[in-house]
Amino acid sequence: MGEAGQRGRLFGTDGVRGVAGHDLTAALALDLSAAAAAVLGGEDGEAARSGTAAAVVGRDPRSSGEFLEAAVVAGLASAGIRVLRLGVVPTPGVAYLTRALGAAFGVVISASHNPAQDNGIKFFGRGGVKLPDAVEDQIERQLMSAASGPGGPSPRADTASARFGQVSDAGTEQERYLDYLLSTLPGEPGRALAGLRVVADCAHGAAYRIAPRALRRAGAEVIAIGAEPDGLNINAGYGSTCLGTLAAAVVEHGADAGVAYDGDADRCLAVDADGQLLDGDHILAVLATELKESGRLAHDAVVVTVMSNQGFHVAMHEAGVRVIETPVGDKHVSAAMRDGGYVLGGEQSGHIILLEHATTGDGILTSLQLLSAVNRRGMPMAAVAKMMRKYPQVLVNVPGDASRLGPRIDAAVLRAESALGGSGRVLVRPSGTEPAIRLMVQAADADLAEEVIGRLAAEIRLALAGQ
Repeated sequence: MGEAGQRGRLFGTDGVRGVAGHDLTAALALDLSAAAAAVLGGEDGEAARSGTAAAVVGRDPRSSGEFLEAAVVAGLASAGIRVLRLGVVPTPGVAYLTRALGAAFGVVISASHNPAQDNGIKFFGRGGVKLPDAVEDQIERQLMSAASGPGGPSPRADTASARFGQVSDAGTEQERYLDYLLSTLPGEPGRALAGLRVVADCAHGAAYRIAPRALRRAGAEVIAIGAEPDGLNINAGYGSTCLGTLAAAVVEHGADAGVAYDGDADRCLAVDADGQLLDGDHILAVLATELKESGRLAHDAVVVTVMSNQGFHVAMHEAGVRVIETPVGDKHVSAAMRDGGYVLGGEQSGHIILLEHATTGDGILTSLQLLSAVNRRGMPMAAVAKMMRKYPQVLVNVPGDASRLGPRIDAAVLRAESALGGSGRVLVRPSGTEPAIRLMVQAADADLAEEVIGRLAAEIRLALAGQ
């Protein structure tokens, strides 16, 4: 059996990821894309076999993206898929163009905010939506079946009459995506950000060309940083995971605001003129208020994860907006939004979903909508951010197996909540990536949060020790 058969479940929370050339090899990329073609390429794979199915493929600028893209394209074309190669493009650009071009599916080669040595492959289904776990499992079964079958890992063992997919460069289609982003702005798009000086930190990633152009076309004066990718510097000292660089640049240039994207530009965070952070909760508060005031916030509700700040809940209650909570992960947020018919949701990380305009988180779209809202209000970013008072939040990881805690954990949580007096929140959940229990306490007072989480962590350690 090939290397694919040596693994556990390939798909993680956001595609297949690993160290490029080690965990994620060209051979795996080729076999995985061929398996995906068999599952996503049409009814029972017939569209793929007939050469009528198309897929769009995009990547971020990390150096391993080139060989992985070549392998993915080869796997798709060998399975009869017509391939439209988009080049370096944000992940949400692939999602949008999957839908706009009527492709059967889209493929992104990116490891998002991870360092340069990592890479990943993820898929969008028809319409540019993320795949359900069940479909990812189906792709894995196809991959394993092909790897263990006669003739090696290729899922195609057709005759000489087999049709192979054509491969075309479609980088110019990025202009379609850019035009669409601007079309989402109200009023006159070319004036939406007029008068704003903005620093855009592109993380030396996939947004390095298109984000500054989008902001400029919306009327802003733009200072671009982190916009010189060399294949090795993605996310290194720049971007949404390193906001100190953006904050310093905003102050240095006397800008009104700064926005930072991650490596594949599906996230956006911001800073005000003084370099103070606006996280995803702040951004959601601004956007939810804007949508509600314009009558476009479906069911007057916003979807967030259990990690959202208590200050966000308070602000939304005061604004008359319901808050729907999901487990951690943008996939859960997206599913809840679709199931409930909601149009706005997201995470503290800046992964914001504006379902009115996009099927997935889109950092550039988020920055345009945020800055446009701020500009319409005629207020500095700092004043808008004060719509939400952020409660101090303390996080602690306790090594151990959450399943061993039993009812004792419920009693400990109730004692912690009682100590907060109803003015904060407590969250205890198992880690999804390691044998650990994640604790979070939020309170209006930072000292109280530290005190409560200290006692809670001690109780959990005693429970794990069997005392």
